[in-house]
Amino acid sequence: MVFFLFAVAAAITVIAAVKLSTYADVISIKSKWGGLMVGTLLLAGATSLPEVTTSLTAVFLDNPDIAVGNVLGSNMFNLLIIAAFDLYYRKEKLFSRTDVSHAYTASLGILLALLVLAAMFIQTEISVFWIGLDTLVIFAVYIAGITFINKKTGSSDSGQEAALAVEDETSPSYAISLKHAGVGFVIAAVVILGAGSMLTITGDQIAVQTGLGSSFVGSFLIAASTSLPEAVAVLVALQLQNHNLALGSILGSNLFNVILLFVSDVGFLNGPIIAASNPVHQITAGAVSLLAAIVLFSVLRGRKKVLHFYPWPSALLIVVYFITSYFIFIF
Repeated sequence: MVFFLFAVAAAITVIAAVKLSTYADVISIKSKWGGLMVGTLLLAGATSLPEVTTSLTAVFLDNPDIAVGNVLGSNMFNLLIIAAFDLYYRKEKLFSRTDVSHAYTASLGILLALLVLAAMFIQTEISVFWIGLDTLVIFAVYIAGITFINKKTGSSDSGQEAALAVEDETSPSYAISLKHAGVGFVIAAVVILGAGSMLTITGDQIAVQTGLGSSFVGSFLIAASTSLPEAVAVLVALQLQNHNLALGSILGSNLFNVILLFVSDVGFLNGPIIAASNPVHQITAGAVSLLAAIVLFSVLRGRKKVLHFYPWPSALLIVVYFITSYFIFIF
């Protein structure tokens, strides 16, 4: 029964994510934001809602390993998603068709991942009240980084994809009004929020019944399941030819996920949450840093049109992902 409920929650998440991505495309076309900002902020935040409920539910269940593993594992899986779709749609050369401003988001993602890696190694017990100093620093860097990115990019999406979609009245998104899209987006987000809670509760029970352990289950089973909205969001965005929305949703979601470490730390009353987690998460944090660096390289390389054997960075990313998965499993 627990596996059945887990599968049902995952299916609901996928269906809601399809609607979420479609409405986000409408908002990016018909509002002043554009695909880059809608993907990085609005869609990224909404598709990360399962991670929010998963981490907070894990804290409520006094299971810091699932909370931390879910965040880092989801970030790993998100980067796997963009690499896999880049290979599948390799003729479109995804990274060469996105705004160069994504480099700022990717760079902030690397910085945050390195801070998490450092916190995993240090495992400090220093706290402000019960909140770890490490997660406070991570949160402060995130706020500073987002503020910097907003000043650099503003709402200055390149606008090419959005303008083309607005002019094309045959576009699937054109028939949906902005108001309808806004209401639908909120409803889909609420559904994903509820499904995320069910994924966490059933995932915790699966960890107990199978004996796989909370670290592995949190980093892979639950992380992959809560990343389903991101996978569907990227697929739908690419089918709608909104490349900025696709890449922005992944990079923005990874930024948002890291902040969940701070949110989880606030809810975890037994001291700093990173210090209470399994050291095996150091491997995951290191892998996220490396994978994020590969994505940044792909963004910069794509904009310079250096496309000799274009798919190799994404292929390398997938190889690194599975090597890391093996090491986490054996440890």
